[in-house]
Amino acid sequence: MTLRLGTRGSALALAQSRLVADALTRALQEPVELVEIETDGDRSTAPVPELGVGVFVSALRDALAAKEIDIAVHSYKDLPTAPVEGLTIAAVPRREDPRDVVVTRTGGGLASLPSGARVGTGSPRRVAQVLALGRGLVCTPIRGNVDTRLRKLAAGEFDAVVLAAAGLRRLDRAADISEVLDPDVILPAPAQGALAVECRTGDHTLVEQLACIDDESSRAAVLAERTLLATLEAGCSAPVAALASTSAGEITLTAAVFAPDGSRALRRRGTAALSDAAGLGARLAAQLLTDGADRLLGEIARDSGASPRPLATDAQTVRAGGDRQ
Repeated sequence: MTLRLGTRGSALALAQSRLVADALTRALQEPVELVEIETDGDRSTAPVPELGVGVFVSALRDALAAKEIDIAVHSYKDLPTAPVEGLTIAAVPRREDPRDVVVTRTGGGLASLPSGARVGTGSPRRVAQVLALGRGLVCTPIRGNVDTRLRKLAAGEFDAVVLAAAGLRRLDRAADISEVLDPDVILPAPAQGALAVECRTGDHTLVEQLACIDDESSRAAVLAERTLLATLEAGCSAPVAALASTSAGEITLTAAVFAPDGSRALRRRGTAALSDAAGLGARLAAQLLTDGADRLLGEIARDSGASPRPLATDAQTVRAGGDRQ
């Protein structure tokens, strides 16, 4: 039986889907056919934060529900955090490098850019962190696929662009990277670098088959990061960052919420058993909300008349039980 794998038609989406298709072909000894599907996000020229959550995935999910495809492959960070009835994430393949990178026209890193340099990024999370560096850099929105963004950079429209390392590596463009950004400087988006392989919940045999490409550590890391995002009630375009790592049966999660102009930041770090990834994400989110993240995200009405309490900017740590250290 040929499996029909739904994918967006961009070069990056196709590269990601081919990775999944090749892995499934090797594991299942069955052919996989790529089916290109255009999404609302592909048709729009508006800045990504204005498009809304799920704009790159709804058409794929509609095709799954209509049984036009058997599997859909998503960039996990594009998915809304709420589950969809009748669909399940059956596999999270091994995650690619989750960090952000900078590509500059000169080949130098962020520190080489002079005050006033134009940095291309439409991500509020990236904008907030670049501005927080206090180097006088000017963030300018940019749309388009990786090749388009790199062409705009080469043409002099920008002095630098910030991109996901995973996308460049999957496109065999790692040589273009000027600097890999340390997460202590620019913390990545929740689930960045991870893929979600989705199918219909009722396709029990296929759900079991897809487990062969599932990576336990990658799934746990993404679960912690996205549980934090969901608990904060923040969308994928909100200025929220999170990165989890796993080792020796434990998971450590670092998370942050930023003011859009980079003037304020809340940070938390916690560790728990790998089996408690979701619980860790929920607890860190609760701590961030206690610290004032709701005000930064605009989730709670400001009609109480109370003066806002100062926001923490130091890295605070919470263990699995919720205590600071």
